Amino acid sequence: MNPHRTASNSNCPESAKNEDSKDSGQSFLNVLVLGLGNILLSDEGVGVKAVEELQTRYDCSHAVEIVDGGTMGLELLPYFEERSHILIVDAVKSGNEPGTVTRIEDPPAFLQEKTSPHQIGLPDVLRIAAITGSLPRNVILLGIEPKQLSTGLDLSTEVALNLNRLVEMVVEELDKIGIKVQSKKFNPTNPGDSKNVSGNSIENRKNRK
Repeated sequence: MNPHRTASNSNCPESAKNEDSKDSGQSFLNVLVLGLGNILLSDEGVGVKAVEELQTRYDCSHAVEIVDGGTMGLELLPYFEERSHILIVDAVKSGNEPGTVTRIEDPPAFLQEKTSPHQIGLPDVLRIAAITGSLPRNVILLGIEPKQLSTGLDLSTEVALNLNRLVEMVVEELDKIGIKVQSKKFNPTNPGDSKNVSGNSIENRKNRK
């Protein structure tokens, strides 16, 4: 686990049983938006910065929980339980040009060959969640091709310019699921500048039992 990051949530309750789920196999929506990455390694932290940006700019539904998973591995398993959908946001090496945003519908299969920069953790978590029955039918990986993974707090220019697009893709996925998010009318000076993201925008999550 990244000592500089803890799993965290938005101010939304963890589930909304009065909302209808689309193709989830459940009668209610309980969506996890999970940002992964190490913010100390430049583009490797884009997943975390994306979910921070998401919460800064939007009010989520009661059916959505936003979690900063940092570089956690198997510790993420409890967060997968009883979900109707999981949206994972991460830096992903897909062989494309730096800054390219990718939507992957079958993350377990994709990660067998392609990887996120911090490969150790996510494939194992998905595999064990599937074995234990904790992995929902609907898991989507929204990734962006990193350029630099060296020590540093700033994103590369190519990744920073597409950070907004990555956030918009999360919003679009939520819309497909049937969840409408409300804009907070956040208007960054530079739409691609990760410095507009507050590192304290997500409250620390209480330990799940």
